Formats: sequence, structure tokens, C-alpha cells
Amino acid sequence: MFPDLVKIGDFTIHTYGIFVAIGIVSAYIIALYFAKKEKLNQYYVENLFIYSIIGGVVGARIAYVLEHSEEFNSFIDILAIWNGGIDWFGAFIGGGVVLIFLLRKYKLPILKVGDIAGISVVLGHAFGRIGCTCAGCCYGKPVPENSPFKDIAIVFPNHPDTVAPPGIPLYPTQPAEAIGNFLIFIILFTLYKNKKFDGEILAGYLILYGLERFLLEFWRGVTPPLPIINLTWNQIISLLMVSIGFVIIFYQLKIKEIRRG
Repeated sequence: MFPDLVKIGDFTIHTYGIFVAIGIVSAYIIALYFAKKEKLNQYYVENLFIYSIIGGVVGARIAYVLEHSEEFNSFIDILAIWNGGIDWFGAFIGGGVVLIFLLRKYKLPILKVGDIAGISVVLGHAFGRIGCTCAGCCYGKPVPENSPFKDIAIVFPNHPDTVAPPGIPLYPTQPAEAIGNFLIFIILFTLYKNKKFDGEILAGYLILYGLERFLLEFWRGVTPPLPIINLTWNQIISLLMVSIGFVIIFYQLKIKEIRRG
């Protein structure tokens, strides 16, 4: 809706970039806050955060290029990330690969760090989706004339820096996901105060965000569904996230039961 926060001649500060920066900083603050509570080495946690961000950016770009290969005509186009084009699940996977590698290097407890990552990521992601709303990326499908969602449809202006098709009522998938992520953050923050086992917060994030994203994909207009199964690959990853979340919970509860005797 407001792709350019500041524009003076050829100098432009894009709103999307500002909200992504706010998301990264807020996630960093939360990560250090809970690292202190978990009594983890803060230097290691800072390294985990920084290098996971880098891995996430690389993964996000690779996933977007694979999904939208028709948009790229040369290797330079692929590298030109400043022109836009990243994928959230690619970032999740890329950052996760780097995180796992560094966890082994630093010999940090995987589930404790996973809890910190889960609550940090969802907060940063919430601010990022506000940025998406401003830039018009990750837009929803057109809202039918007779739809009850007509009153909450979002219409993007005809602006060169807006990705969404202009002048068409679209499902408000970006603000919906932002609100959902803020709610998930509040739930996880509350759970963290009375955490019963390591991995509980990570599992909660995987389940709650996985369900949220699976449902939102039905209204998103960016990723086409796969043949036969009629689900997007984002929905497949969402279901995998939910499954892993439940596996963590069942496994940890089983371990607690065994330890009790």
C-alpha cells in the first residue's frame, strides 16, 4: 500500500526494507533475552543469529528462483536480489541448515536453541509481513464479487514498486499472516514462562505457524498448486512442520515418562 517510505529524487527508502530491518532487530533482541534465560553463551547465540540470517537470505533466493525460473534470463538476474524475489520457506530451510551446522560446531543443546529460534522467528516474520503488505508482495487471490470477504479485500495502487496487480480487490493474506504471527508470538511468550520441557516452544511454533500457513495458502495468489494433489509445495512443507512439531512433543513427553520411572 505504501511501497516507498521516503523518496527524494532518485533516492528511495522502501517501506518493505524498513519493516524487514525492524523484524530482524526485534528477533535479535528476543533471541538474546531468552538465551540469557536458558543460560546459553551469548557470543555463540549472536553468531547463530547472524549466520542463520545469511543462510536464510541465500535459501530464500534459491527457492524463489526455482519456483519462478521464468522471471530470470541470466545469472546476473539471479544474483540481483535487490530487485526483489525471496521465498519465506526457502529462508526457513536455508537458515535452518546453517543453524544445525553451527549447533554441532558449538555443541549447543538443539531443543533449547530451537525454542529460542521459534519465538524469535515468528516475531521477525510478523514485521516482515507488514512490509509485504506495503510492497504488495505475497498477495492474495482476487476476491469474487459475491464473497463475504469483499469488505475486507485489499486494493493495491498502480505503483512501479508495488508487486501486486493494481486496482483489483484481493484477499488480505499479508496482514492476516502478520496478525496471526503476532498472536502466535504472544502464545509462545506466555508458554515460555512455564515451559515444561525443551522443544515445547519450537514444537508450538511449528504446529501453529504450519497450520496458519497451510490455511492461508488457499487464498494466496502467488504459488500455483501442484498437479493431482492440488496443494502448493508451501502447504506440503506446512504439513511437514506440523508433523515434526507433534513428534517433538510426543518424544519429549515419552522421555519425561521414562525418567519418572
